[in-house]
Amino acid sequence: MSDEYLIKIEHLAKSFGDLAVLKDISFSVKKGEVVCVLGSSGAGKSTMLRCINRLEEATSGSIFFRDEDILSMQTNVKKYRQHVGMVFQRFNLFPFKTVLENITYAPIKIKHVKKDEAKKIGMELLNKVGLTDKCNVYPSSLSGGQQQRVAIIRALAMEPDVLLFDEPTSALDPEMVGEILEVMKKLAEDGMTMIVVTHEMDFARNVSDKIIFMHDGYIAEEGTPEQIFTEPESEPVRECKMKCVSYR
Repeated sequence: MSDEYLIKIEHLAKSFGDLAVLKDISFSVKKGEVVCVLGSSGAGKSTMLRCINRLEEATSGSIFFRDEDILSMQTNVKKYRQHVGMVFQRFNLFPFKTVLENITYAPIKIKHVKKDEAKKIGMELLNKVGLTDKCNVYPSSLSGGQQQRVAIIRALAMEPDVLLFDEPTSALDPEMVGEILEVMKKLAEDGMTMIVVTHEMDFARNVSDKIIFMHDGYIAEEGTPEQIFTEPESEPVRECKMKCVSYR
């Protein structure tokens, strides 16, 4: 793993009117690092990801990508999102485009990749997740797990430097969760830099390099999986450990 920081967040805050959702968030993500973000619902995890991807505008603070503050008015957001992709809870596939069209749309329209080259890359990516036979079908004919695999591949087709995952298994039936976690594990093994908001404790424990535990808009604790899962220092993390069967 490189010592180069791809993303550095400093004193990030986000409010919706009088409601402060993020209060003072600071952490860094190295190239090749997998950071899992844990915490109860309402802790601000998804809002933080959306701020990193500029889907929400931060109230204050800084988000640096390779030393450039992407909250600056001069930032080309579309160009920035080519480097920092996002996978959502709800797959967000285009319903009237085939699987392959979903994957190739952004590379062709945004990166101006030639159509034949985009299709070749798309088929290679589909082969990696075992979905080449689904290239010409529409999302409605796929299972939830298959749709999420396509959503991941669609993000990868842009060749991002960082992938953000917002609870990618939460909308899936339990029997489909494993196939998505396996894809994500393989991405981690291949060196993809990832920030993953998740409730999948076994994945966080076994795959992440660093865990951030959020509580009430703050980072309650940050550390290695061993530290967080075996000897947590903060009360919110200790309470979660007592309640969560996956910690046992």
